[in-house]
Amino acid sequence: MNTLLCSNEDVDEYARMPAVIDALEAAFAAYERGDALMPAKSYVDLPQYNGDFRSMPAYLSTDDWDAAGLKWVNVHPDNPDDHGLPTVMGTMIYSDPETAYPLAVMDGTELTMKRTGAAAAVATDHLAVEDATSMGIVGAGVQAYTQLEAISEIRPIEEVVVSDLDDERVERFVDTFADEFDIRSGSISEAGHCDVLSTVTPVENPIVGPDDVGETTHVNAMGADAEGKHELADDLLLDATIVIDDHEQCTHSGEINVPYHDGTLTDDDIHAEIGQIVVGDEVGRTGDTGVTVFDSTGLAIQDVAAAHVVYEEASEHEGGSPFDLVGTGN
Repeated sequence: MNTLLCSNEDVDEYARMPAVIDALEAAFAAYERGDALMPAKSYVDLPQYNGDFRSMPAYLSTDDWDAAGLKWVNVHPDNPDDHGLPTVMGTMIYSDPETAYPLAVMDGTELTMKRTGAAAAVATDHLAVEDATSMGIVGAGVQAYTQLEAISEIRPIEEVVVSDLDDERVERFVDTFADEFDIRSGSISEAGHCDVLSTVTPVENPIVGPDDVGETTHVNAMGADAEGKHELADDLLLDATIVIDDHEQCTHSGEINVPYHDGTLTDDDIHAEIGQIVVGDEVGRTGDTGVTVFDSTGLAIQDVAAAHVVYEEASEHEGGSPFDLVGTGN
C-alpha cells in the first residue's frame, strides 16, 4: 500500500470547489452533532525567528465517510523579504482512521486557501440574500482568489468590487477575473455595499465600519487568525447577526476576540455557530435579517474534509505521486 504525495498543483486540480463546499458543510454538521474530534489548535512560538508553528489535528465522521488528519502550518512574516519563501506554508497528513495508515501527504497551503473559500461559501449560502449578485472583497492577497471562486459557486455573482492599498495586487486580481465578472477596484465602502463582502486582511485596527456596509450585506470576516487582529468596527459587530465557526477559537483569535475580551461583546451577542445553522437547530437569514457576519478562524475539521476530497479525486484520476512511506514493500 502506498502513500499519495500531492503537490500544490495536485491540490489545486483535485480540490474541486463544489465538492469541497459540500464536504465542509458535512464537516460543520458532524462537528455540531458530536461526530468529530478536534483538539485545540496548538502553537509553537518562535520569537527569535519572528514566527510560529501551529498544529491542527482532527477526526470527523459524516453520513458517507470518515477521515482523520493533521495540518502543520507556520506563519513567518519575514520569509518573503529575507528568504524568498511564503509567509505561510502548510503540510497536511491525511490518514485512514481505521488503520492509521498515512493515505496522503499533501500541500497544506493550497488546501488552506481552498477550504477557507469553501467555509465562506457555506456561511454565505445560509446568511446572504438569495439573489445576491454583487461581491466586495477587502484585501487582494492570495485568500481573496478562493473567496470569489467559492462564493460564485453558490450565488450568481456578476459584479465584483475589490479594495486594497496595493494597486498592483488589485490590478492582478482584476486581470485574473476580468473575463468572468464585471470587476473593478473601489473603496472599502463601495466593496462593503455589495450583497456579500469578504474581508481578508491582517489588520489590528478595524477598517470596516457600519456606514461601510449595506442594510442586508453579509460579511465573511476571514482575516483575523490571531489575538489582536480585528477588521470590523465594534459597532458594526454589535448591530449585526454574528455567526462563528467555533466559540473557543473565535473568542481567542477570531474577528470577535478583541471586543469579546474587553467586554464590549458577550455571548449574548453571538447568534450561533455555523454548524447549528447547517443542521437546522438555529436559523440563518430570514426576511427581516439585516447585516450578518461570519467570523471564520479556520478549523482542523475543514482541512480534513478538504483533504478527503483531494485524496478521493486524485485516487480516482490516478493523480499525485504514490510512494512507499511506511515501508510496506508495495
